[in-house]
Amino acid sequence: MRWLGLGLLGLVVACSKSDAPPPVEDKPALLPPAELQRADAACTEYIAKVCACAETVPAKKEDCALSKAIPDAIDVAKRLAANPKADREDAVQAAGSVRKTVRTCIEKTAKLSTEGCP
Repeated sequence: MRWLGLGLLGLVVACSKSDAPPPVEDKPALLPPAELQRADAACTEYIAKVCACAETVPAKKEDCALSKAIPDAIDVAKRLAANPKADREDAVQAAGSVRKTVRTCIEKTAKLSTEGCP
């Protein structure tokens, strides 16, 4: 009888386990809103300046055309970084991609004055 009681106790414990997924942790965003605003501002400024420069410096026409893809590249990476279903490593790499693109925008904006742009 004692074994039967232990068996029933084990069965109750086994059945009481929940198959619900563990609670989702509130993790800080990989790309905070303030950083995203600065990113958009920096790259928008670069696009405007390089395209304005392309009107007077023919060598900058290709840079202007290529720069128009920057907002789309940032948007794709930013959506991946913010996607809760994304693999953590992929999300971190996407956030790094946004930061690298923004750094390039800032560096290229600063370099424009040395390339004959007003």
